[in-house]
Amino acid sequence: MLHIYRQITALERCRPVVIAQKREQAGRYPFDPIYIAPKPATHFLRRFWFRQLRDVPWQISDRELRMLQSILSKIDARLLHIYFGQIAVHLLPLIRSWKKSSIVSFHGADVTVDMNKPAYRETTRQMLGAVKLVLVRSESLRRAVIHLGCDERKIEIQRTGIPLNEFPFRERNFVAAATEWRFVQAGRLIEKKGLPVTLRAFALFLRQYPNANLTIAGEGPLLGQLQNLAGELNLNDRVSFTGFISQEQLREIYYASHIFLHPSQKGHDGNQEGIPNSMLEAMASGLPVFATHHGGIPEAIQNAISGVLVPEGDHEKLAAALLDAAQDPGFLSRIALNGAEIVRKNFDLRAQAQRLEEIYLRAIRG
Repeated sequence: MLHIYRQITALERCRPVVIAQKREQAGRYPFDPIYIAPKPATHFLRRFWFRQLRDVPWQISDRELRMLQSILSKIDARLLHIYFGQIAVHLLPLIRSWKKSSIVSFHGADVTVDMNKPAYRETTRQMLGAVKLVLVRSESLRRAVIHLGCDERKIEIQRTGIPLNEFPFRERNFVAAATEWRFVQAGRLIEKKGLPVTLRAFALFLRQYPNANLTIAGEGPLLGQLQNLAGELNLNDRVSFTGFISQEQLREIYYASHIFLHPSQKGHDGNQEGIPNSMLEAMASGLPVFATHHGGIPEAIQNAISGVLVPEGDHEKLAAALLDAAQDPGFLSRIALNGAEIVRKNFDLRAQAQRLEEIYLRAIRG
């Protein structure tokens, strides 16, 4: 994932080594060294045994445990950082057997999904007890991890870092925008991104500004459903779905747009946001953001100061906020400037990488 790649490649005082089950998109994410610990041929049967027959989270096998221990010994690892809580649950035998410190970081869905299952919740609690430190991306995730039973003294907030040099602030002309407003939302096309709310709010906005356009950048399982909804709302001529695009292409869309939308909402499976990376990138570039009171978003956006927040799932209030703002270019300029300053102060990649190194070094000294 891009935000993880940015984080580990920004480290300067610590040397990261990646261990993964497989490698994909090596051209997009060049990195060395990477050690591959592939799934064993029996992985599917083992997972079926744990999840379907015993209804508990699957754990790595003794063979996988020995393989990972061998890699850690070979590279003389001083610290193990496991990305995503659900991965750490599967690696509990390794965490327990390894004599050095382990850290796990939570990013959003890994705090809530499947936690309604007693066995999964209990194994997660055991994992949280076994690791030395727990990193979370937002205060809302910190509260959620404490609710899972984690000792709050173990928890540290480690913010997402945005490379500010890749998204320099550029002021938009909101007066000229009145003739052709351009909106954008970027991210995975999944339930928690609130994309149907975006489409319905945009349909209401079009009634007063028929030349407006909306770009939805990203790919995901809801693409067909969203395209159908756009057709039902007669938006096909005003909405474009770009699919997956490069960071360079996304940046150009940001600079060609006037407003960024991100009406996140809690998924039916409990999935929720930390603080969305695409939202922070948009803020850094100078886009005013219209989002929701959801997850960690209010930790980056103060309503009517550094962005606009509306209730989850309410497309009418989102549309009303957009229509009000369209009449006040000065307001849009102010929240855009304030939003970019918030990202500069609290989400700069270099500063966050330095903070992560301090956490690493403290854990190693232990």
